[in-house]
Amino acid sequence: MMTMMLRVVLIVVSVITMTFMMRKIRQAKVQIEAAMFWVIMALILVVFAVVPGAADLCARLLGIYSTPNFLFLFMIFLLIVKAFGMTIQLSQLESKQRELIQKMALEQKFLEEKEAELEEREAALETCGKGE
Repeated sequence: MMTMMLRVVLIVVSVITMTFMMRKIRQAKVQIEAAMFWVIMALILVVFAVVPGAADLCARLLGIYSTPNFLFLFMIFLLIVKAFGMTIQLSQLESKQRELIQKMALEQKFLEEKEAELEEREAALETCGKGE
């Protein structure tokens, strides 16, 4: 069973989290897609706080004796899923970064080769022009 104090804490923390995320979205410091995870997580906590029977039922179905333990386990699980998703996203960004760096290096080398070619042609033209 969830105590009244735990229910109040869940609601307060959820409201603070949602307010913080909305402010960051308005300031364009967080993308909406990234903030949605935190807003949905806060809403789930509000639901569990307002309807404690739902959290109790989930805890019993999973064989967890204490509802607060279920809530902690649930939040830890969600955070692990979020960390895994962020790890995948980071790996993809690192791969894209590596590809861009390689493309930039190839383009730089190509430009340097073209400049060297032009300088050689100019030098050859000057030599031909002086020989006459």
